[in-house]
Amino acid sequence: MDFELDGEQRLIRDTFARFSDEQVAPSAADFDARHEFPLELFRRLGDMGFFAMRYPEDVGGSNAGLLTYCLALTELARGSLALAAAASMQSLMGTRFLHLLGNPDIRERLLLPALNGKKIGAICMTEPNAGSDLDGLTTQAVSTDNGYILNGQKTWVSMAPLADFFTVFAKAGPKKNLTIFLVERGQPGLCIGKPIEKMGVCAFPTSEVTFAECFVPATHRLSREFGDGEDHLRELLGQIRIITAALAIGCGTAALEAAVSYAGERKQFGKPINRFQAIQLKLAEMSTDLDVARQFLFYAAWLVDRDLPHHKESAMCKLFASEAAATVCDKAARVLASYGYATEYPVQRYLRDIRFTLIGGGTSEILKLIIAAQLSQ
Repeated sequence: MDFELDGEQRLIRDTFARFSDEQVAPSAADFDARHEFPLELFRRLGDMGFFAMRYPEDVGGSNAGLLTYCLALTELARGSLALAAAASMQSLMGTRFLHLLGNPDIRERLLLPALNGKKIGAICMTEPNAGSDLDGLTTQAVSTDNGYILNGQKTWVSMAPLADFFTVFAKAGPKKNLTIFLVERGQPGLCIGKPIEKMGVCAFPTSEVTFAECFVPATHRLSREFGDGEDHLRELLGQIRIITAALAIGCGTAALEAAVSYAGERKQFGKPINRFQAIQLKLAEMSTDLDVARQFLFYAAWLVDRDLPHHKESAMCKLFASEAAATVCDKAARVLASYGYATEYPVQRYLRDIRFTLIGGGTSEILKLIIAAQLSQ
């Protein structure tokens, strides 16, 4: 396989790198401190075509591959993991099922504005007692006249406080098959809880969502009632893991850049600390880990773009990249020493934010079980 980037891929990467450097990074600390979502920057991403990048031209997209998309996403995460995470949610989980399964009305009213950044979508999957265990989901949809009655509670719903619509996974039918529904904001029975306070990605709003006797029209059931919701979800999870790896690499790269810059400026015993072997070893290890993670990301995305089996590789990619990036952020904080603990420097934010990538897309422990299961087949 050849991972040499073509001209279009380099142009997209460089475009979002400039946007990240010039518009995202300078305001990232302020949004984090105020726990405020950067909505204006989010809208600009819609204007730049980021949310529609992987969709076909008939909905305003450019039909880009996953590798090209990850190049742009990594640069966004280098500026702000919170904004990049929100952008990835919007461009994949928040809109994917509307495009694949929605009727013309749903695509016109919700999908197209979402791909332009004018509306925001969220996905409701995790429950208080069911995260990795899909069989443990208890949210149910009961068939009624012209639709369904939805009851249940979802948690860790990213972008819920701002979302205009929700893609909801619930059990339906006699066999309680996993089924996908669309619920629009303002629907009676839909209750959005207060934001969950988090240690990191503080500018990325998250909350619980409750459905209490919430009516869903039959036209808003997106998947088949008796069967393919779980298949759609499992197919999506592979891409989620690769995208989470891209987020981790972007954040880790920002931490490495901060450490390299600081080590070249900070002087001790009459010389910059990057002249000391202890610091040089840390920087070398950090750079090596990120480069290996990046090559694995390219490989996993390459498999997806060619419609080749990728579930083991996507799990490996996310496992390695998130763990490596977390280690990189920790080492960056050690390079800065006391200043790595100070809020005036961004490294403490990277160290807090990176833990998001250790959880999203499956914990490292779950990913290891998935990899082991693939090896035993």
